[in-house]
Amino acid sequence: MKIINLGENNSALNNFIAEIRDSVVQKDSMRFRINLERIGTIFAYEISKGLSYSSKEVTTPLGIANCSTCDDNILIASIMRAGLPLHHGMLSVFDKAQNAFIAAYRKYGKDNKFTIQIEYASSPSVGGKTLLLADTMLATGSSIVLAYNRLCEAENPVHTHIICPIASTEGIEYLSKHLPHKKTTLWVGAIDQELTIKAYIVPGLGDAGDLAYGSKL
Repeated sequence: MKIINLGENNSALNNFIAEIRDSVVQKDSMRFRINLERIGTIFAYEISKGLSYSSKEVTTPLGIANCSTCDDNILIASIMRAGLPLHHGMLSVFDKAQNAFIAAYRKYGKDNKFTIQIEYASSPSVGGKTLLLADTMLATGSSIVLAYNRLCEAENPVHTHIICPIASTEGIEYLSKHLPHKKTTLWVGAIDQELTIKAYIVPGLGDAGDLAYGSKL
């Protein structure tokens, strides 16, 4: 699995990552969502550089222009709730993309142990498409792998781009073991080393879904 950490290079992305981490800025949920949308846009733009293109003729009011445009059939999928702002940002770049949504959550038992439950998935076929699968946090990696398997029950994408602005080293290792090695690229903005006993990323940023949309039951 190829891993691309955009945060290793100085860019405006680092400002947005800093703000979604900042406990003071996080008090403004609208700003938190907007920053995630911006991050999604940046990731989509960077992903677009590696897609397939061909020259096409475009008629202007004064003549014909040859333009290089993307040929990939793109499907954007996000894990609700936290992935929704990222999804919106990526869709602003790939505005003709098809869309998929997966509802996943942690179901806790004793001793802080949990399983990932997927209760809902809405998606067109992934066959022959370039899949962009987004979630704000990559902690253990279980949610991403289960979401990928659910999307690919019948057919497989040409290539999968996993977009997780904040990732843990443990989550990255898990994806490396459970996703197609040569057909997966992981895009991150920062890599944190620690997971707590409850599998929260440290320093991380907290619960992205709550920060974006409010607390849940």
